[in-house]
Amino acid sequence: MRIVYLLNFIAVTVFGMVLSQAFCDILWTRRKRLAMAGGMALILLLQGTVYFWGGSSTACRLYPLTAHLPLALALCGLNKKCLWPVISVQAAYLCCQLRRWIALLAAAVFPGGALLQNLVELAVTAPLLLALLRYIEPFVHAISRHPASMQCRFGLVPALYYGFDYVTRIYTGLLMKGNMAALEFMPFVCSMAYLMFVFHTSADEQVRIQLEETQKCLNLQIQQAVREIEALRESQRKTSIYRHDLRHHMLFLSSCIENGRYGQAQDYIHEICSGIEENQIKAFCQNEVANLIISSFAGRAGDFGILFEVRAGISQSIPVAESDLCVLLCNALENALHACRKQKEKGLSGRIQVFMREKKGGILLQIINSCGADVVFAQGIPVTGEAGHGLGVHSICAIVERYGGIYDFSVKNGKFILSVSL
Repeated sequence: MRIVYLLNFIAVTVFGMVLSQAFCDILWTRRKRLAMAGGMALILLLQGTVYFWGGSSTACRLYPLTAHLPLALALCGLNKKCLWPVISVQAAYLCCQLRRWIALLAAAVFPGGALLQNLVELAVTAPLLLALLRYIEPFVHAISRHPASMQCRFGLVPALYYGFDYVTRIYTGLLMKGNMAALEFMPFVCSMAYLMFVFHTSADEQVRIQLEETQKCLNLQIQQAVREIEALRESQRKTSIYRHDLRHHMLFLSSCIENGRYGQAQDYIHEICSGIEENQIKAFCQNEVANLIISSFAGRAGDFGILFEVRAGISQSIPVAESDLCVLLCNALENALHACRKQKEKGLSGRIQVFMREKKGGILLQIINSCGADVVFAQGIPVTGEAGHGLGVHSICAIVERYGGIYDFSVKNGKFILSVSL
């Protein structure tokens, strides 16, 4: 019995040390491995000395000082950090309890008492260690690369259990005596851990949703940029064609004039001018990004028979990043165009008015568009139940808030009004 207990004591020490160094994210070299092996040998030697000098009870009581503390210091020296090595040791200690619970289950089912318990603990040490190294170690390593706050959250339960186990089971007999505070402490810890899990899961879900919204906004921005580039390419292509055919146009006009067909020449000139006018990017303002976006939406509005009016007076140098201006205008005009298209589908007229100007180093933007009577607001923000819509409004609000600006959404006399000050 004494030999089995001693072998089990050595096994759990080796189990904890191997698992601790595996959890501790260290870039292992030959020198570090040799140093760690020497440290483990010294810890085992110290454990054996204490065991033979004071017995098993003393060895258990001094275990934090003879095993955990030297191990944590050794890992701190190899890892060059302090927090994570301590967490690794405590997490490994928590995993050691798996051996005990498996053995206690076996002892409860089969006769054999303490001897069977120690034999089972000894037998499951190697398989359990291999399973933890293969399936758990990669995830623990991933947590070690997170910020210190995340590491502390991960190490909270192992630290609490570490203190609880030594206080209630080894240093005192509170757990065995049935002390209610001791009996209810770990269920309380489990409850708190569950609530923290729910809280952080909810927070992570909100972050994920925000990232998805941002990705959708970026996709919208990319799609808009692609449309603008295609429009520019088409305009450039047609301009090149007109320039290439200019000589032929001049010859035809010269022939008309020589033969007295002035009316035909005049009509031909108007036709050429109209074609050039339709394919050029209109100059609404000096800002290139705003001009391209407004020009693109003006063309799309014209395709749907929607009246598009612009009065813009902003320069190239404005205190707003081009990417933010692009997302702001694209989302606002996309929403306005969508509302006007719904009006056109009902047989009603659609109209979009865009006003932009600079004031005191900032910009003022107002977009007015036709809308129905079914606009719903929640805390001053328009909301919709349509799939794929409503994200643009949140993007607009986020950009305005980031610049410390003001936004306002309102409906008046069948017109939706967006006012932004940046």
